[in-house]
Amino acid sequence: MNLFTPVSLGDIELANRVVMAPLTRMRSGSSGVPDDLVVEHYRQRASMGLIVTEGTYPNHESQAFVGQPGIVTDEQAAGWRRVAEAVHARGGRIVMQVMHGGRVTHPDVNGGRRVVAPSAIAIDGEGHTEKGKQPYPVPHALTADEARAALDDFVTASRRAVEAGLDGVEIHGANGYLLHEFLSPASNRRTDEYGGSPEKRARFVVEVVTAVAEAVGAGRVGLRISPEHNIQDALETDRDDVLATYGHLMDQLRPLGLAYLSVLHKEPAGDLVQELRRRFGGKLVANSGFSSPTTREEAVRLIEDTHADAVAVGRAAIANPDLVERWQGEHPENEPRPELFYAPGAEGYTDYPFLRAS
Repeated sequence: MNLFTPVSLGDIELANRVVMAPLTRMRSGSSGVPDDLVVEHYRQRASMGLIVTEGTYPNHESQAFVGQPGIVTDEQAAGWRRVAEAVHARGGRIVMQVMHGGRVTHPDVNGGRRVVAPSAIAIDGEGHTEKGKQPYPVPHALTADEARAALDDFVTASRRAVEAGLDGVEIHGANGYLLHEFLSPASNRRTDEYGGSPEKRARFVVEVVTAVAEAVGAGRVGLRISPEHNIQDALETDRDDVLATYGHLMDQLRPLGLAYLSVLHKEPAGDLVQELRRRFGGKLVANSGFSSPTTREEAVRLIEDTHADAVAVGRAAIANPDLVERWQGEHPENEPRPELFYAPGAEGYTDYPFLRAS
């Protein structure tokens, strides 16, 4: 087994174990519809074993970024169908990351709608809006019924994604967005069935993932988590609590037979990630590259040492549309241009050179 051998993640057959991490690029305009430029971006990267799309919002109030794509309207679904067809035409596989931004947004981002979260606790910081940087507002604390309505939106979005031709979905439970906000004791101060103990804080994520798996098939569903990442005030600083919360989550999800678990953590081979992998009982996609880019050497080692079944790669996938070919042949890599990661247009998006003409 090595990085360049095939692997099955549930019902999804990958030609290799290099996964394109979900990467916010904000190129879908005010409509949230993937256009020709977005189609070309994903088409170029179809030789990755699996593409995970950028986080895509399941309802309008959950939009977290200006220019983020959605999967709410028929036009958005049609745009994603074109993306899927372009990736499949080159033999690739693609799943949609379904992402509810929770409190990581602002009315000047989500069209003047409310901002929601498990509890009425604002992030200490500012977000980018249509009107410049602004402080994050105090969110509306979802009632239990409103939380279940958000769950229904995850299900509807996931159905839309699969009906649009994508190979599956990845539920975003990481990086301080809504599902992670339920998991973290810093952002979840509820006293109902969705808050308090580690088991209750994990409940909403269990319910969302279970409902999506029932709707589209567990073999088409992955979950992304980022325990101890401590970003966007979803703080998790007590290892015992982290293990209790995420361990319970894994125990509850294990019987579903999900396609994979994707874990963002600085120590993917460490005790925490490997314990969660054991309790999950399925395929692990490792991602260590948030603070520093994942290198070829690290990715090769994670697979050869059997610490993961696949490796998610971000910045190298941005800069090298033919990353698998470059890594397999140990060719030089293009350098990413971070100043263009979130800029509009093709520059720094679809203009990175290939080793040979595609």
